[in-house]
Amino acid sequence: MAEARPITTPLVGHFKLSSKQCPQSPEEEEMSRVPYASAIESLMYVMVYTKPDLASAFSIVSRFMSNPGKQHWKAIKWVLRYLRGTVRLGLVFQSWK
Repeated sequence: MAEARPITTPLVGHFKLSSKQCPQSPEEEEMSRVPYASAIESLMYVMVYTKPDLASAFSIVSRFMSNPGKQHWKAIKWVLRYLRGTVRLGLVFQSWK
């Protein structure tokens, strides 16, 4: 993901994720080698401590943690590209005197 093109939206509407995209047969089990759960855990940490704008995207992608498909993994990679594109953005709190 280090060479991925950064983007500015956490998750877009063209990701229509559903349980129908989960692997249905043993032949489709190549997704079992993908670190989906680890990516979800990392996104949760980032969302809670630094990027509350990930809450909606996190809610969507975490639903499929038990049996992710290829489209679910593509959505995770999209969110990671968003993080890459917004690494320098943040909230600044100032006191008003």
